Amino acid sequence: MPRNSATSQSANDQKAQLSYERYLVQARAAALVGNQVEAENYYQHAEHYFRSIHADNN
Repeated sequence: MPRNSATSQSANDQKAQLSYERYLVQARAAALVGNQVEAENYYQHAEHYFRSIHADNN
């Protein structure tokens, strides 16, 4: 059964939200052990998903 665009969009939003949260957790963990380069990398990935989530809502 084909998925409609609203269902597909909702699934994509959920995946983006989960990815955002996952990268934030990884960034914080890296920062806690003092690995600022790795933390920044994860924060940048999180920011990508943050922007993606908010771009879809506008």
